[in-house]
Amino acid sequence: MDSHEITMEKIVSLCKRRGFVFQSSEIYGGQAGAWDYGPIGIELKKNIQNAWWKEMTQLHDNIVGLDAAILMHPRVWEASGHVANFSDPLVDCKQCKMRYRADTMDQEALAAKKCPSCGGELTEPRAFNLMFKTHIGPAEDTASIVYLRPETAQGIYVNYKNIIQSNRMKVPFGIAQVGKAFRNEIVTKNFIFRTCEFEQMEMQFFVKPGEDDKWFQYWREQRWSFYQKYGVRMEKLRWYHHDKLAHYAKDAYDIEYEFPMGFQELEGIHNRTDFDLSQHTEYAGKDLQYIDQDNGAERYIPYIIETSAGLTRNVLMFLCDAYEEQNVAKDGEPEDYRVVLHFHPKIAPITVAVLPLMKKDGLAELAKEIQGELKEDFVTDYDQSGTIGKRYRRQDEVGTPFCITVDHDTKEDGTVTIRFRDSMEQVRVHRSELVQRIRQEIKDYQPPVREPRS
Repeated sequence: MDSHEITMEKIVSLCKRRGFVFQSSEIYGGQAGAWDYGPIGIELKKNIQNAWWKEMTQLHDNIVGLDAAILMHPRVWEASGHVANFSDPLVDCKQCKMRYRADTMDQEALAAKKCPSCGGELTEPRAFNLMFKTHIGPAEDTASIVYLRPETAQGIYVNYKNIIQSNRMKVPFGIAQVGKAFRNEIVTKNFIFRTCEFEQMEMQFFVKPGEDDKWFQYWREQRWSFYQKYGVRMEKLRWYHHDKLAHYAKDAYDIEYEFPMGFQELEGIHNRTDFDLSQHTEYAGKDLQYIDQDNGAERYIPYIIETSAGLTRNVLMFLCDAYEEQNVAKDGEPEDYRVVLHFHPKIAPITVAVLPLMKKDGLAELAKEIQGELKEDFVTDYDQSGTIGKRYRRQDEVGTPFCITVDHDTKEDGTVTIRFRDSMEQVRVHRSELVQRIRQEIKDYQPPVREPRS
């Protein structure tokens, strides 16, 4: 195996070492399926979310935002089909008590009723609902049952009429939302890829029936170009077309990314027809038809084109895509390597690091002064510990695209060194030109060409 091959173990190790992601409740042995985002991780997650939000709402005049409650009326989940249908088939081993999803097991072992772990006898498959159930109010009875939402989309559907009325929206229009969702997954694996608590970035686009195929193709193109825009290696992405559709869908595609464990779903684009609004019309007893005042007060229930991406899954994708162990020359030796994250500067957790060449001779104070000049425009870091080479390597590991080195010449002529992460090139720039130069570098950024690894 190539010693520089990207593995999930390397990603997990980097995330803990550099403050991206920690195991939840680690001092108590950890909580399965739950993760905490550290100082660097929360900046990365926030930047990805902001990039998505800008793409959806700022760059589209007909899309507005929403932040719906996590706890909703339980009838919402009856209407959506989650109470009756949102389940996995499970089997248990009578001997070792291990639990498995029957649909992902080796089918020969399942047919023989033999546990893959100990060979013990398995129970018959039974449905296990994936929603977290809790109670609201002082009494724990059937009347007080509520659910932690398993998706954010339903909060959009039940607010669709409110937004039409309050914001004077006309079809076609969209509603975007970023928020937490919860699924009682039996199998949580591959780090933050599949967890019980996660965040979704969803946009529901309401269209006139008959125009849904056109808008479905439009949003496929839009979502593909988003990843290209932020420097994702396009050879790592592919389309997956669903042959077996969900009960609500007319058509469905997934954008899949080649993670270390293979191609997996990153984002779904679905034509949900008028299923959701029709269901809520029936269960709530409310008329959710759209009245087209520009077309003779025509009434219809809109079709919905959904784009649904996992924010936390996007964090993992950008980490995996950016990660590289790169051979570099060192002190005349044949080769060494550095770990570098090639984040696009717009999503990098830290944009600029300011590094004094040494602590003495007033360089540290001067570097702090320059950092203060950059803070209004960029997320910055300051590091004065260790050799300048080691500090560059630390910034490479968190994906900082620009390092500013302050040296004795800075005191004399006001110039500093900008060191570029991807090329390791260094240029001298006057400190008064730093903000404009960095802005231009971000605007003109082109991802480096990288050799594919097997």
